[in-house]
Amino acid sequence: MTLIDARDIPADATSRDRLNGSGLDYRVVDLSDDAAATPFLRAVGRGFLGEESTPEALAHSRQTVSQRRTTGVFETDAVSGDLPVATIDSWVTPLTVPGGAEIGMWAISGVTVAATHRRRGIARSLLEGELRAAHGAGIALAGLTVSEATIYGRYGFGSALPAVRFSVDTRRAGWGGHEPSGRLEYRERAQLVDDLATVHERARRTRAGRIAGWAGRWEQFAGTAPGETDRDKVRGVRHVDADGETRGVLVYTVTDRSGSFRFGLNVRMLVAETADARAALWRFALQHDLVDEVTADLQTADDPLPWLVADQRGVTQEVHDHGWLRVLDVARALSARKYSVPVDLVLRIHDPLGFAAGDWRLHVDVSGVATVEAAESAAPDAVLGVAALSSLYAGAVRATALAGAGLIDAEASVVDLLDRAFFTSPAPSLDIWY
Repeated sequence: MTLIDARDIPADATSRDRLNGSGLDYRVVDLSDDAAATPFLRAVGRGFLGEESTPEALAHSRQTVSQRRTTGVFETDAVSGDLPVATIDSWVTPLTVPGGAEIGMWAISGVTVAATHRRRGIARSLLEGELRAAHGAGIALAGLTVSEATIYGRYGFGSALPAVRFSVDTRRAGWGGHEPSGRLEYRERAQLVDDLATVHERARRTRAGRIAGWAGRWEQFAGTAPGETDRDKVRGVRHVDADGETRGVLVYTVTDRSGSFRFGLNVRMLVAETADARAALWRFALQHDLVDEVTADLQTADDPLPWLVADQRGVTQEVHDHGWLRVLDVARALSARKYSVPVDLVLRIHDPLGFAAGDWRLHVDVSGVATVEAAESAAPDAVLGVAALSSLYAGAVRATALAGAGLIDAEASVVDLLDRAFFTSPAPSLDIWY
């Protein structure tokens, strides 16, 4: 699919004027300029409480962020070399939606506000500015992953893609699964970068909720990025099928837990295209010599791991929020995905920012294809806020749960229909941070 370059979109005028009135300068930052790039990247690191980056680490980060639309907020009297007091970056990425199609999503990252400038409306201007820019550019959906889960609902984002964190007591769990086909091979860290990129790009297209990765992300996972924590402890294996094709990759670290040669194995990334590849990589981790515990985050709700062990009570599962979405164009977003049962309903969407507000008729035919249009006079069958619609969108969050929390106002039969229509398999997920 053809995607727009977010760097071509100017700074939002409304946010610019609002912050100018508070003595702040809101502008897109050109990271091709050395004098601008280093302060911007240092401010991002400061905002996420990171250590002061080395020149090598800054140069590496710049390779990634320079491909994005980077926006900073500065004091109006700032001079060249001064750090911005707030940052945000964004780009348009393909998002896989139920049914296997893709839609362009405005991905948001690097959101920071200096502790010296809290409660001045800066975060609001940053987030609303991104949404106005995305909507103005014709993008139907925005998304982000968050460090604080209480902030983004006020801007219409909904928690849409939960993740599972596994902790496995390997001595108790054991192995009860089948003998997977194929073979495993150790890989050098530089090789893992290419392996992750190749397998993830194929695998992400088969599961709703996933976005495309990028070189810097794989270099961080593989431990080749400058300044990456535990980089010298990173190891990895790949799964190769009978045809010699790489179908899965496991990147991990091991840490001495007790000083007595008993280790914990932490999965940094596990990506697999086939059931045999996933089973083989889990078996490798769980049966690794001297390892008592395996931990892995950002796994899917339908991962077979609990069914591959001999004792499921050796597997602890913690479900948590991860991917957040925000519908900006109801008609384009809802018509981009497929549905599991036919539907003909009018949805009334409340959106304080106005992008998605209105009454919308969602008509789904027997093949799961939707047409969506403004409903001029029909009474609504369901009333919900844009955050609830955004949570429902990818198919991982159930309408019954949202209705039970008072976030969808509809008859039980309508909620049940929404539940069945938006459901999709395999379980939607997001397997990286961005």
